Amino acid sequence: MKFKRITIHPDQMGGEPCIRKLRIPVATIVTMLAQGTSVRKILKYYPDLTPEDIKEALNFAAETVREKELPVIV
Repeated sequence: MKFKRITIHPDQMGGEPCIRKLRIPVATIVTMLAQGTSVRKILKYYPDLTPEDIKEALNFAAETVREKELPVIV
């Protein structure tokens, strides 16, 4: 899967995946959503973002998890 809105540059935010070369890490957006922050509020806090940016951040996070082997706790 190709991500057009996610950028990774070693000299920006320590190489952390960000939204469209902005200094807004994907992890920040995903964490806010996980904590119950609405998309509307995120867009208010970060007016440079679009709803499409948030969707791509979630897709990127899902794809990242899919690529790793995670331990199964029984």
